[in-house]
Formats: sequence, C-alpha cells, structure tokens
Amino acid sequence: MYTSKISFPGLGIDEFLVKNVAFTIPGVDLPIMWYALIITFGMICCIFYVVMQAKKIGITLDDVIDYALFTIPIGVIGARLYYVIFDNEHTYETIIDVFNIRQGGLAIYGGIIAGTLTVVAVSYFKKINFFAFGDCVAPGVLLAQGIGRWGNFMNGEAFGSETTSFIRMGLQNFNTYGKLIYVHPTFLYESLWNLTGVLLVYLYAKLIHKKYDGQLILLTFGWYGLGRMFIEGLRTDSLYIGNTDIRVSQALAGLIFFTFLGMLIFFHFKKPKKALYNKPAPAQGEEKKSDVTFAKILDKIKGVFASKKVEKNIEDLEDRNIEEQNDEENQ
Repeated sequence: MYTSKISFPGLGIDEFLVKNVAFTIPGVDLPIMWYALIITFGMICCIFYVVMQAKKIGITLDDVIDYALFTIPIGVIGARLYYVIFDNEHTYETIIDVFNIRQGGLAIYGGIIAGTLTVVAVSYFKKINFFAFGDCVAPGVLLAQGIGRWGNFMNGEAFGSETTSFIRMGLQNFNTYGKLIYVHPTFLYESLWNLTGVLLVYLYAKLIHKKYDGQLILLTFGWYGLGRMFIEGLRTDSLYIGNTDIRVSQALAGLIFFTFLGMLIFFHFKKPKKALYNKPAPAQGEEKKSDVTFAKILDKIKGVFASKKVEKNIEDLEDRNIEEQNDEENQ
C-alpha cells in the first residue's frame, strides 16, 4: 500500500493525495485496490454496452452472459501471459508468480487476443456471426479500457516522460523513487482518446449505419491503434521485444492501425455482398438444438447429479428390501 502525491499545476490543480488501496476486508486483512474496482467497473460497463447493441440484431442477454462467462476470465489470463512473456525486468520462478495479478502486470493486447479467440469459439458453438457480434463488443472493450486507465491513475503509474507541457502531471510516489517529477499523464491521454473513439463509433453506427459486419471492429481498433501508437512512445514503462529498443505495444498498435486502415479502404470500394446479420428467432414452442448456453450446460450437469442421486436412492431402497427379505426368511 502506498500513497501518491499528484498535481496538475498547468491546469491550476494543486497537490493532492491518492491512495492505491480502496479498503481492507476486516478479519482477513485483505486490501482491495482501486485498480481492481475500476477495472471491474469498466468490464461491467462493457457488458451493458454489448447487451444494448446486441439486442438490436437479435442476440439475447443470455447469449451475452454466455460470452462474458468464458471471455472475461480467459481474457484476463491472456492479458497476464502477454505481460509476463514480454516483461524483461522481473523473474517468474513459479506458476503462482506468473498468475499473481495482485502484484500488477496486465497488457490489453494479450486480453484482446485471448478474448477474440474465445469469442470466435463461442460464436462457432452458438451459431452466431462472429463479425456481427464483434461489432457490438469492440466499442465496449474500448470503453472498458478508457475507464480502466483510471486504475493506473490510482496506482500512480503508466505515466510518460518528463515534460513542461501545460497539461503536465506532478507525481511523487513509490514508482518515482520518492522524487517529485512532472510527466506526461499518458493514462489520461489514452482514456480521453478511447472514450472519444467509443462516442464516434457509436454515432457512426447510429447516424450513418455500418455497411457490413465487422466494420465497427475495424473502426474501433483502428482508432485505438492510431492513438496507442503515439501515446506508447511517451511512456517510460513500455514492454520491449527482447533486448531491442522496439516497444511491443507501439509496434503492434502501428500494425493494427495500418492493417485495419487498409481493410477499411478496400471494403469502401468493394463492399461485401453478404447481408447484415440478424440472429434468427427460434420457431414458436421450439428451441434450437445448436443454441448452446452456459445455463443449459449447468442444467445438464445438475441433471447428471440428480440422476445419480436418484440411482443411489433406488439402490439403497433395493438393498433395504433385500435386507428385510433376509430378515423375514431367518425368522
């Protein structure tokens, strides 16, 4: 637990204190970090956004919950593994060290990669168009990231190089080795960039309307890649490729931006002929056999245990009857 002294002198905001711990659970003395609460809040906002957009194309709340139950935990694992793979400053001796996210270290690109693969798999089993659902998810992910950056603020981390800019942030904490420095508030840059992107993509979808499934994915992550490509260059805590001076996130952001920009230009002149996806409703009184949901999986598991319990009760009853018959014969 530590406290950061923060100020924004160029904006007329004097020094104030920020603690990285929100509260401590009594009895077990377990600190709950602001970072965790803000990240969780971002995820919740993402789910709400996805639900609102998905229902417009016939994807239900149950569908979204099924996606979330698989995608969120796998996405967190992916974000952690990505960080560990490219982290050259720390040593991870055990599997516990690798997955000890309470010690920090999550990278959004790892979460996006793992989350995307999970959504592809769930879409396949649920027979839902991946690109159509991805158009609902992508802006929600950007929203979550924009909110989540304020978790970095509470930790006094993810800041940039020193500067005399009017928007400079004064910072003094554990991460600055107790020294007061004035830096680029890159967490703020990215948060504002992401939230602006969410608004623009939402307005585009509402007022102009997408022309093909997957277009909002390209717009959203193309926008994110453009901003991250420049913002990452200001940061002092970047992950690097091996012993090179190449920043992993900056290189990946540039690759995503130029690739998605090229795809947007290509599809602008050669639009996909396939009609926009809308999930077909099941016939009245019928349920799609292919519509696999997490709730159904749980019901099947419960059914297995229930049947086992019934079988056990029958066996016990048969054993009891045999014992009673033996007793009668002995008498």
